[in-house]
Amino acid sequence: MPEKKTSTSTNKNQPAHNERKKFWNNDMEAIIGIMIVLLILGTINVFSSSFIIAEADFDTPYFFLKRHVINIVIGLIAFACCFSFDYHVWRKYMPIMLGFTIICLVLVLIIGPSVNGAKRWLPLGVTQFQPAEMAKLVSIMIISAYLAVQVSAKRKIDILTPQMGLIALMFILTEQEPDMGTACIILGVPIFMMIVVGLEPKKLWIMVGSVIAGSIIMILRQPYRIERLKVTFDPWSDAQNMGYQTVQSLSAIGSGELTGMGLGVGVSKYDYLPEAHTDFAFAIFCQENGFLGALFVFLLFAALAIYSARVANKAKDTYGQILSMGIMILVVGQAIANLLMVGGMFPVVGVPLPFISYGGTSLIVTMASIGILVNIGRQGEREIQKKILAGEQPPPPSEFSLDSQVPIPAKR
Repeated sequence: MPEKKTSTSTNKNQPAHNERKKFWNNDMEAIIGIMIVLLILGTINVFSSSFIIAEADFDTPYFFLKRHVINIVIGLIAFACCFSFDYHVWRKYMPIMLGFTIICLVLVLIIGPSVNGAKRWLPLGVTQFQPAEMAKLVSIMIISAYLAVQVSAKRKIDILTPQMGLIALMFILTEQEPDMGTACIILGVPIFMMIVVGLEPKKLWIMVGSVIAGSIIMILRQPYRIERLKVTFDPWSDAQNMGYQTVQSLSAIGSGELTGMGLGVGVSKYDYLPEAHTDFAFAIFCQENGFLGALFVFLLFAALAIYSARVANKAKDTYGQILSMGIMILVVGQAIANLLMVGGMFPVVGVPLPFISYGGTSLIVTMASIGILVNIGRQGEREIQKKILAGEQPPPPSEFSLDSQVPIPAKR
């Protein structure tokens, strides 16, 4: 009696069960997919939250939508360039990028138009350029290059360096606009990167003390910042003045309930919530999409953080690993800060929600950052595949590993 053929031979060429469940083939495709979904959600939300004010101020409901689409196109070009070019190229041209950014930050203070008492933009015809947004990415590149050299050479990380001096200069120029939120990101992300990579305990405490002292000075420089800080945890104590934005934001979020009022139906954009399409765009999103929509956005940013960390762990060199970590902190950190601000758990500091808030330069810089991140991941993946095809073991993690969360102690 002939034997029955086993199911193994029948299914020999079929993909494994877990492979059939994959939405993407690698971490880079996952990051690109998350970016596209966030861009779609952001575009819908920008139109929904802005068409009322656009109609009132510019006689067309599509004013902000058109500009947002133009910014997406420019952002896609920036993403494609950063995705295509070797990320080490940016290290080579860092002096040019830094010089351009500092010149623009100075020009903003001299010729930039004043909007609500602040000078933050350079007019460029149909659009505007915000140099402080570019300074965020430049500061990460500067500190990544320095940290990579120190870690590779097993040298201690210093606080007072020329690199930190240049970052401090961009911080001061941005604070003069004034733009405390962006200034804190320009300086804060590099400081956080230094702490994660590894600072001696003594230098760590000096850094923490300096940050606390600097924060107090910045708050005292502008009286309105003190008032904002006072109403952060009790906005109803001054609901018609300093706490107005937070109260209206919380009301918009709460009124969305589980599934939301529906796209375009949210009422808070009818002159109730200031900056409804920019810094507080997420409040309108929650009102129209409810708790489930908000949860979906949370999960997207959480997934972006996870896949970014995976890219960092597979980077082919220390510079790529630290740079990708910095980009992850920049994008996801801004998202966390905005969500806390909109939710009334953080002072109103003017930090946009990446991809969701309206803001041309911010969107373009964020998409360029994702392009660099994907390039790092692609090169790391190629390096691993080369080793596997050559019959070698994949390269071990770099000296600074996000897997362990503990850097190798620096030695002099």
